[in-house]
Amino acid sequence: MFTLFQRDDCQLCDQALAVLAQARVNGLDSVFIDDDAALEARYGIRVPVVRDAQGRELDWPFDVAAVRAWMG
Repeated sequence: MFTLFQRDDCQLCDQALAVLAQARVNGLDSVFIDDDAALEARYGIRVPVVRDAQGRELDWPFDVAAVRAWMG
């Protein structure tokens, strides 16, 4: 299970989604941080960010190779 933290109308987030699709990341959920003060405080300047089920995070920018290496 993976979570992509993103914003509405975010070009970098759209690019991140494309990279994650190319890397064939399965079980991806998107969480929009715009209306959540706690998430905004944590991820506001960092989005897009991918988090795995163990809580590890990968900040943008990343490419297919970086995603695959991070996934192990």
